[in-house]
Amino acid sequence: MITLRIEHKIASYDGWKKAFDSDPINRKQSGVKEYRVYRPVEDDKFVIIDLDFENLQQAQTAKEALKNIFSKIEGSLIFEVQLKIITVVESKEL
Repeated sequence: MITLRIEHKIASYDGWKKAFDSDPINRKQSGVKEYRVYRPVEDDKFVIIDLDFENLQQAQTAKEALKNIFSKIEGSLIFEVQLKIITVVESKEL
């Protein structure tokens, strides 16, 4: 599994969530198998999103599509965007 991790500050969660729910890259068609949204407990103006893909090419294509979208809204709805493609190298249940 390949994950595209998106991290950024937000102006407001409600405004961000509305934009996220509008699904501008059509997550399912883009190959997203599952997504998770996180918010740090100490910072309600920050979100982390993990988009899971079956392969690297899908993640790279989605990353480029998101970079294009984010460049148009950064500074108003979102701030300080970071996009990283990651994969699990070790996991152990304790």
